[in-house]
This record gives sequence, C-alpha cells and structure tokens, in this order.
Amino acid sequence: MSQFQQRLAMLRAESQETHKIENQPVLPGNGIFSRYSHPVLTAAHAPLEWRYDLNPQSNPYLMERLGINAVLNPGAISLNGKFYLVARVEGNDRKSFFAVAESDNGIDGFHFWDKPCQIPETNDPDTNVYDMRLTKHQDGWIYGLFCTERKDPKAPAGDESAAIAQCGIVRTKDLKTWQRLADLKTRSAQQRNVVLHPEFVDGKYALYTRPQDSFIEAGKGGGIGMAFADSMENCQVELEHVIEPKTYHTIKESKNGQGPAPLKTNAGWLHIAHGVRNTAAGLRYVLYCFMTDLSDPLKVTHRPSGHFLAPEGAERVGDVSNVVFSNGMVATETGEVFIYYASSDTRCHVLKSSVDQLVDYVVNTPQDPLTSAACVQQRIALIDANKAFN
Repeated sequence: MSQFQQRLAMLRAESQETHKIENQPVLPGNGIFSRYSHPVLTAAHAPLEWRYDLNPQSNPYLMERLGINAVLNPGAISLNGKFYLVARVEGNDRKSFFAVAESDNGIDGFHFWDKPCQIPETNDPDTNVYDMRLTKHQDGWIYGLFCTERKDPKAPAGDESAAIAQCGIVRTKDLKTWQRLADLKTRSAQQRNVVLHPEFVDGKYALYTRPQDSFIEAGKGGGIGMAFADSMENCQVELEHVIEPKTYHTIKESKNGQGPAPLKTNAGWLHIAHGVRNTAAGLRYVLYCFMTDLSDPLKVTHRPSGHFLAPEGAERVGDVSNVVFSNGMVATETGEVFIYYASSDTRCHVLKSSVDQLVDYVVNTPQDPLTSAACVQQRIALIDANKAFN
C-alpha cells in the first residue's frame, strides 16, 4: 500500500469514527435542559472531499488543500421528521459559507450534505456571510436571514478591519434551492442578529433587529428591536421598537441580540437571546431568555434573572473564547425542544428540553432586581421558603 493509500485509509477511518459518536446526556443537569457529552458538529465532520484533493497524481502526499477551521452558529429546522442544521462553516481562509447537515434524532449522527449551499449574490457581492436564522413562515416559505459583511468603503487608507454588517435574506422550500432577495433596509448604520417572526402581525412581516452604530459596538443604539414590513421582497423598515434593551451591570450590558425565531407557547412567545458584557479577558457571551405577549409581541411579559446558558469546561476554549451563541431551535410535535448553540466560535452543541420546562423556567424564575442588596433579599426569601422542606 502506498503512502497516499495509507493516509487515505487513516483519514476515512477517522472520519467514520467522528460520525459514529453517540451522544449521552450529562446528568443530573439543572432541571431546565440536558447538556450532551459531545458536540454535534465540528470541523472534523466536514467531508474529506471538501478539504483534500483525492487525486494521487496532483496530491501525492495527500495534503489538506482547503482546510476547515470551525463549524459554528447553526440555524435549525425540522422537515419530514428529520433535523437539519444550516451551519456556518469557516475555512482556514476566514471565509464562512453555509452547509446543511441532517440527523434522524437531532442529538447525534449529523452528516453534511455533499456540497455547501450556493447562496446567490446581490449586485453588491458579500465578502462574508454567516449566522443564518431559519424561519418557517406563515406565508409558506422558509426564510433564512443572515449577516452579510462587506468592507467599509469609508475606512481610512490602511485600515483593513473596518466593515459594514447588514441583513441578507434568502428563501427556500427545500434547503437546496435558495432565492436571494434584496438586503434588509433600515435606518441603522449596521445590523446584526436579524430574525423573522414566524407569523404575520397585523398583516405585516415582523422582524427582530439589533440596531448598532459600528461593526463591533452597539453604541448608543443596541437592544433587541422589533420592526414591521409589508413584504420580504425589497424589505424595508422605518421604525425599530427596542423591546429588550441592554442594561447596566447585567449579562447584557454591552449588547444583546435575538437568537433563533421565538417559540410559540400557551404562555407567550418564548425567546432565546444572547447577552454580552465586557471583562478584563474580553467580551463574554451567554444565552438568556425572555417572553413576549401572544397578542402583542412588542410587550415583554417575563425576564428571568441571569443567564440561561454559559460556556463550561472545554466550551470556553476556541477561536473566540468564553462564548456561547445560539441561532437555532427546533420544537417537535411531542413538546420536545432542541436548542443548538456554538461554543467559542468553534463547534456546535445541542441542549434538549421541553416546552413545559422552558415555560416554567421563564415564567417562574424571578427577575433581576438590579442591585446587590435586592439580590440578597431575593436569595434569603428563597432560603427561608426552603426551610419547610429541609
């Protein structure tokens, strides 16, 4: 057997082992959700054909030609009894693209489709695309809203970091053929984390936005906004209502943004969002929840205190450390909820919960009273209430 054949056999065996890993829940957990012992998607899940030239004549040493750096921030959807992730795949060249992976159970066994998604460009080509949120809308389309990044044309000479982020929009029926629509137009200088509400609101499309002043900083804007549009074709909004503001000395003091599309429950629209605060080690991203009124989604009804999920253990290490980020959630007809998240901009994981558990958490967890003294009194009240059960 040649060196090429030996390396190919080892690579195929390694890939097969990666795809055979069975996920087990990490017990006892916190009662809100179950974490799982292994990521559901990593760079190692990318097919060999995406990374290697498998022709022994042109690549006799079987070198990796187009490396994959990370797989992260997947949008999620269920169709015909299967689970699909539209993941952000980042090459060693820093360019991200979208690729579909499917699983029978949503917990393990995810396999990428043969080829990445081919997303059409607009007249102003995207330099980079990432973080697609998928929404099965009432109008019958599956929409994908994502961040499109382009270099800032006003950047001073020599500045190769200044960029402009906006919301790109595609729609599909099958996750295979994607129709590109015009980018979202708002009055904000930049947009990230734009998500489409799954139902019409007073006959209009409703979008969750995140107005911000610059590519990184939310600035004087920020917070999760809600805006309304007549159509998703040439979609334009005039007014962004900030329904969930960033707040001093909380997990969302620097910025926050909508995660996946909200989940409709009997108690209200259940939202998962990310909150960001600054630390001596850099920005720390966590997930948190809130709920809005069923009949008036501009009205926040519940804000449970603190984070819902923070990075733990190996999740804290990666390209951008100390980060968890979610833009994908699937609820099944049986009431199970699968929440997909990335850790440290490197790999994808899943949480499993239920509609009943999540509603209980959001409705019955007390709100942050915003001062240390009030938090002490809140905790003492819990301690005193528990004396009857000791």
